[in-house]
Amino acid sequence: MKMKSDWRRWALGVATLVAAVAMTGCVSMKPYVGANVREVPASEFVKPDPSHAVQVLFNFQSKGVDNARATANLKARVIDQIAASKLFDSVSDAPVAGGALLIVTVNNVPLDDHEFAKGFATGLTLGLAGTVAGDGYIATAKYTPPAPASVIAKEVRHSIYTTIGNHAPPPNAMPAATVDEAVSTMLHQAISNLLNDVSHDPAFK
Repeated sequence: MKMKSDWRRWALGVATLVAAVAMTGCVSMKPYVGANVREVPASEFVKPDPSHAVQVLFNFQSKGVDNARATANLKARVIDQIAASKLFDSVSDAPVAGGALLIVTVNNVPLDDHEFAKGFATGLTLGLAGTVAGDGYIATAKYTPPAPASVIAKEVRHSIYTTIGNHAPPPNAMPAATVDEAVSTMLHQAISNLLNDVSHDPAFK
């Protein structure tokens, strides 16, 4: 599997496992998206009246450290989704009249620091015993409405899993065809929940 950007860092954690079993054949790796976060359709958002323009800043982090390449790869998806929500007249990465600002951050953190270590067991048994690796994603939104108004802060937690070898699908998770599909689904679901929570906040305008 070819990794094209840093936002797929979690899959690289199984590289040692793959190398260990490469001489015996292809190891099975299947991505899954945690099912605890559902997609919220834009029709459920509370639209402000009147609406206005907003400046959007997006940042992707890996364990709390800014990941510039991942940010660049995912920024357009996030901005397009916010624009499609129709919560704002227009969306820009530059300051807008009125000063409305929405800062979205997605921080990729390990669900279990010991998960990748378990991969060695799979390698030693030549894939007969499987394992599962999981990554968590903490998505936050900080919205500053046109002054004077209170700042709104929301948080959503999501997850992606990968089974390696002969391992049953993780509970409460949905299969994805590819790593890219898993990341896209996770991101879209997390952002939809953030926008929904922001729009239902009494301070939203």
